[in-house]
Amino acid sequence: MNEEVMSVDFGLHPIDAIILVVYFVFTIGLGLYLSRRHDTAEDYFLAGRKMVWPLIGLSLFASNISSTTLIGLAGDAYSTGIAVFNYEWMAAVILVFFAIFYLPTILRSRIYTMPEMLERRFNRTARTYFSGLTIFLNIVVDTAGSLYAGGLVMKLIFPEMPMSVTISILAVIAGIYTIAGGLAAVIYTDTIQALLLIFGSILISIFALDRAGGWENVVSQVSAHQLSLIRPIGDSSVPWLGLVTGVALLGFYFWCTNQFMVQRVLSAKDINHGRWGALFAGLLKLPVLFIMVLPGTMAIVLFPELERADMVYPTLLFELLPVGILGLVLAGFVAALMSQIDSTLNSASTLVTMDFVRQRFPSLNQHQLMRVGQLVTFIFMVLAVLWAPQIENFGSLFQYLQKVLSYAVPPVLALFLIGFFWRGATSKGAMTTLVLGTAGGVTLFLANEVLGWTNLHFLYIAPILFVFCSMVLVASSLISPAKISEEARQFVWSRKDFDAETEALRSEPLWRNYRVLSVLLLITTALVVGSFW
Repeated sequence: MNEEVMSVDFGLHPIDAIILVVYFVFTIGLGLYLSRRHDTAEDYFLAGRKMVWPLIGLSLFASNISSTTLIGLAGDAYSTGIAVFNYEWMAAVILVFFAIFYLPTILRSRIYTMPEMLERRFNRTARTYFSGLTIFLNIVVDTAGSLYAGGLVMKLIFPEMPMSVTISILAVIAGIYTIAGGLAAVIYTDTIQALLLIFGSILISIFALDRAGGWENVVSQVSAHQLSLIRPIGDSSVPWLGLVTGVALLGFYFWCTNQFMVQRVLSAKDINHGRWGALFAGLLKLPVLFIMVLPGTMAIVLFPELERADMVYPTLLFELLPVGILGLVLAGFVAALMSQIDSTLNSASTLVTMDFVRQRFPSLNQHQLMRVGQLVTFIFMVLAVLWAPQIENFGSLFQYLQKVLSYAVPPVLALFLIGFFWRGATSKGAMTTLVLGTAGGVTLFLANEVLGWTNLHFLYIAPILFVFCSMVLVASSLISPAKISEEARQFVWSRKDFDAETEALRSEPLWRNYRVLSVLLLITTALVVGSFW
């Protein structure tokens, strides 16, 4: 760490410390209060399917913007430019796609988990495979990343305290209200956390822009390349071809099939609230450019000698914000950390309970399933605490784990995308795809990441494997054709249903018509991207 960073005072004023403590107490208290309002598995895992669109949208946003994301967005903008925002705006496009096609099907079916959709479309093995994969990625990758990023900042504030202790404390706090309150507690606390996060990010942007001497001064000192979203095909960060293929595919996995995101939509009181919530989350992703990415660009002017990109966000926090305000914004950062942890804990417990325990013990009633979910959440919280001390020792491994997504999810993406739009996809085809797709992913991972035989950008890995898996699914289904069951047919898109919905929407006012809202969201997204092309 250079002298510029060392000159920053990362100490915490007593007022800021009090604000943090009050926030912790409040979130735990809210979770305990909400625990009195549910007694069934549906209440615990899906908040009784009573959630309205503002809560769904804000919870989706908060769960997505983790502490890892905050540090990563500012750090990437500082080191390579604003192209990292491509992951954010693409989410708006994907959520429009999700709202139009997938959301009505999964809400009408009243499923608990996305792996359950694969079982009802294909077979039990597909469900087990995807559920196990999701649990692994949620706990080992998502939770680990948030704990590690949160530990970095807490280490600055409490340098005498081991990182393992600070991130274990954070994991336990998030675990307590998640165990007690279930998804309702997660969504309500996420809503508060999202508002706090947005407020804090706006303050950082205002202070950073003022200290940097205004936007014109920033532009004059930063290269045009760093302020460009659409990069050349050979770019090392986000090449344009990787944007339209890899980012889109990985985004579809994250927003449309990943349990810890989709679970919020499954809690919607009806299809309209589910759709509006998804579109609202997409809208919230657009200001991220101005309040989370561009402050990293402003840091180029403010702190030109920083050696570590992961220090950009903490430096902005402690160097720019006054006492009191720092406590609020730091609470927002901690909120982002806990939003990720509570989401992964809750979704992982849902997957274990509904995809494994309920299948093995079908006689369990709703109350018993809820208790199992609470126990599983506690177990995962303990695992997260035990894993926490190892994260800082395996930084390079963590980078590998982040890339695992590109190698691991294409077989599942083929089942969701091809199987949803083509009724000819069969159960045998799904099995063949999972086996050969997984083997192909492992082989390509070894060749590209371990042995170094190839040098493919990770954004090209996912589309290459997806095309391979799609070809396997189509070919193996055609070789062994089978008649689709009535249950499986419910999970295949129907033009007839789409046309019927078109007629029903004619009587809706424009402000309630999700298709009109979708078009407006896409236009807004295009304007934002076009401004920084």
